Amino acid sequence: MDEATRTELEAAAFRRLRDHLLARGDVQNIDLMILAGFCRNCLADWYREAAEAKGLSLTKDEAREIVYGEPFAQWKAKHQAEATPEQLAAFEAAQKKSHG
Repeated sequence: MDEATRTELEAAAFRRLRDHLLARGDVQNIDLMILAGFCRNCLADWYREAAEAKGLSLTKDEAREIVYGEPFAQWKAKHQAEATPEQLAAFEAAQKKSHG
């Protein structure tokens, strides 16, 4: 497989993941972090870092809007619930496991 085709396939997979996460506003970022070790914010950070590696300037907010499909504050107000004590404990345990 040539590099251009591989890049196109990777981009298509990213868009499908982003679209899947857009459709699953019920899935909390903390739950993604607990189970997978990344969340929507991580995707936005990786997107911004990739842009910067290409010499493009992209702010944190601009990258988040690409991933969330709207400004982060709007998405957060619609979908993000306050983390429960159980979620916070699970997150802390997951962090220790992955960094420990």
